Order: sequence, then structure tokens, then C-alpha cells
Amino acid sequence: MASAARFDPVACPRLVVKIGSSLLIEAGAVRRAWLASVVADLAARRAAGQQIVVVSSGAIALGARRLGLEKGGRASLEDAQAAAAVGQVALSAVWEALLSAAGLTMAQVLLTLGDLEDRRRYLNVAATIDRLLALGAVPVLNENDTVATTEIRFGDNDRLAARAAQAAGASGVILLSDVDGLYTANPARDASASLIPIVDRITPEIAAMADGGSGSGLGTGGMAAKIAAARIAAAAGIPLAIADGRIANPLARFAATGHGTVFVAGEGARARKAWLAGRLTVAGTLTIDAGAAAALARGKSLLAAGVTQVAGNFARGDVVAITGPDGTIAHGLAGYDAADADAIKGLRGDVQAAVLGYAPRAAIVHADHLVLL
Repeated sequence: MASAARFDPVACPRLVVKIGSSLLIEAGAVRRAWLASVVADLAARRAAGQQIVVVSSGAIALGARRLGLEKGGRASLEDAQAAAAVGQVALSAVWEALLSAAGLTMAQVLLTLGDLEDRRRYLNVAATIDRLLALGAVPVLNENDTVATTEIRFGDNDRLAARAAQAAGASGVILLSDVDGLYTANPARDASASLIPIVDRITPEIAAMADGGSGSGLGTGGMAAKIAAARIAAAAGIPLAIADGRIANPLARFAATGHGTVFVAGEGARARKAWLAGRLTVAGTLTIDAGAAAALARGKSLLAAGVTQVAGNFARGDVVAITGPDGTIAHGLAGYDAADADAIKGLRGDVQAAVLGYAPRAAIVHADHLVLL
């Protein structure tokens, strides 16, 4: 039960919950009574102060039935795209109805791989999800399979959930699954297989335990995809759990029993921002004063008032170097393009709007998108 406590509202103020096709769809229709029990769990967590982001599969499976497509709509890319176009409308309607009945407001967010790989689009996704949560909505995310291609797609919502958790600034991810966790072997084929409740580190031995198939034939994931998602989440400092979703009120059951597998997160802040430190080239440089450098060392955002010089031709979301009196001290994602950053350098927040012609953002480089070198 201690492992499940990591995902309780107090320890985990923002949670991503992923629901797979095999749980959600049966005989081409939504398992509405089961989904209503999940929504009841979500509503209880919201009432306890936890913000919720849902990643919901099921659009292709639902649309395939309505279009009469074989192999659950996955016989070809074109079939999957067509099924998703039809199924996403129906799936969204069910989510909206059930969340509304529970007093919650649904927001639909369809994402492609590029939306989270491209830095500018990633920032937009992060800002949108953050604003929706601040307004009390429940974002329901899915891959935009209607426009996704074989080459440019997540391919499974397990990894999408982990990447979305990064963008959302989530404190935990729960993958509701048609298995109750990671086993030492496939329990359907090996009676001696035993559940692994805690994974401190994903070793080659742990990875070898994964079964890459989707047992239902409806989804694209499997245990291999869930372990890949756990890697993504752990690298961002976010614990991830695999819990049994086949039962009613699966989130409440997981909280009460702790039955499942929890992948323990790594060192949050450093791991979460490590990709900024050296892998990306910088598009420009922000030179800052000693006071701003000291503020960054305390974990603060970079404000325009502390910037003394702007160099380069960068766009919002590009990686910039931040240079203090003693040299380059950080890399970060620019909150403004070079022209606007240069226009407001050295200015306090209360005078920036008059210069920009629009409401200023919180920072030139937000602490969430900055890493000290």
C-alpha cells in the first residue's frame, strides 16, 4: 500500500491516468458502466484536490465497428485513420456525458508525436493543459490517429501518457491495464510467474520480462510499451504504476490495496531537464546580471528585469544559453522570440505590456524549462 500512496492526492497533486482499448471497448462498444466507475474514481480524486489528466485509447476500435472494418481497424494505416476519425467523435461524446454527470468539465486534446517533440509546440501543449487544469477541466488526451503516419506517431498511448505527463508537470502516471502489473514471466503461459510490486531500476532483466503483444488485439501496446513508458516517466522524475483496470473502480482499488507494479522515479529535477544540458544546440544567448544569476541558483525563473543583453535570432521555444558574470551557467527554452526578449530586457513586469503590445508571460525562461550547467 505504501507504493500506491505515491499516487494519492497529497503526494501527487497532478496525476495522469491512461486507459487502454481492451478495457474501454467490448464488442465494438464502450463499456459504459465500467467507465462510469472510473469517472467516479476520478471525481473522488478531484474532490480531494488532485488534478487529473486522462489519456484514453479506444477511438480506432470504436470506429472500426461502426465502419465494419476488419482487424479492429488496424489492417492498414488508412483503415486506422478512417476508424479514428469516426471513433473519436463517439468516444469523446461518452467521456463528456459521464464526466458532466459527475459534475466535471471535459476538454478534448488530440496530439501527434510532433506536438511533443517540437519544442515550441511542446510549450503550447504544456500551457494549454496547465490552463485547462487551472480552470477545473479534465483534459482527455489521445493520439490524433486520423493524421498520424506510420513514420511520425507514438504508436501506443502508454508512451503518450508518459510524454504527456512531462508536458503536464504531473507527479505520477497510472496505466490501467488488462494485466495487474509486471510479472517475472507471462502469467498466461507460465503458472509460476510472480508479480513484481516495485521496480527501482529498469535493468535488462526487467526489460526481458516484457511481452510485446496486446492480448486483446484491440490495442497497440503491451508490457514492452509500458516499460518504455516507465523509462520515459522515470527519466523525468515521475513514478509510474501499472494497475489492474479490469475491475470496477480500479483507481480506488489500487489506492486501497496497492496491488500492481510501481516503477520508482529517478532524481526529479535533474533527470527531468537533462536533455537541455548538452544534447541541443543553442539558438541564442541571454546575458544576465549577478542578481538574476543568484536567483537561478535558488531555482527561480529568469525574469526580463535581470537580462542585460540578447544575442541570436531565436524563436519562442528555442534553446538559449544563459550567461552570467562568470560565464554560461544554464540552458533553457526561451519564452519569447529574440525581438520581444530584446525589447523587454531590463524591464519590470508592470511595464512590459506597453512595450510588447500584449500581456507578458511569467518569465523569459521559466524555471520548469531551465537547467543549470
